[in-house]
Amino acid sequence: MGRYAREPDNAGKSCKARGSNLRVHFKNTCETANAIRKMPLKRAVAYLKNVVAMKECIPFRRFNGGVGRCAQAKQFGTTQGRWPKKSAEFLLQLLRNAESNADFSGLDVDRLVVEHIQVNRAACLRRRTYRAHGRINPYMSSPCHIELWLTEGESTPEAPKKSSKKKTAVEKTKRTKAAPAAAH
Repeated sequence: MGRYAREPDNAGKSCKARGSNLRVHFKNTCETANAIRKMPLKRAVAYLKNVVAMKECIPFRRFNGGVGRCAQAKQFGTTQGRWPKKSAEFLLQLLRNAESNADFSGLDVDRLVVEHIQVNRAACLRRRTYRAHGRINPYMSSPCHIELWLTEGESTPEAPKKSSKKKTAVEKTKRTKAAPAAAH
């Protein structure tokens, strides 16, 4: 078993999954992984299924040269997005693997969160393409390694109550601004 880039803080509440030398584009997979980082497991699975069905897009933020614009990217605060089907399917397989590992370890599957996900470049695979005048050019592929772990999140915390001090300060400023206008 290989070494992970980093280890979870609480190993008893975490489960891991990884894939090595996967024949899927590195750049597309990197953007897809960034999109599901810190997502709850159920939402991440639903999101990737929506990407395959082209109902939600993956926002392209880093490897976005030549990437077209789409309206679905607006929900992420960007303009460029795509639907990398193969990357989404590979990540779905890894999430299912991690989920079954969590189930085997006795973790609560409904509270799992994608705590860590990392995509690294693997060694390029070489092919050749034949060009005019008897020349040959490389025809490379860019596979990748993917590692992730899921951690049991705490129960959903309640929204913090707004302090009444702020309200009174805001109300006081409103009163002081409104008072001179009423006097005239």
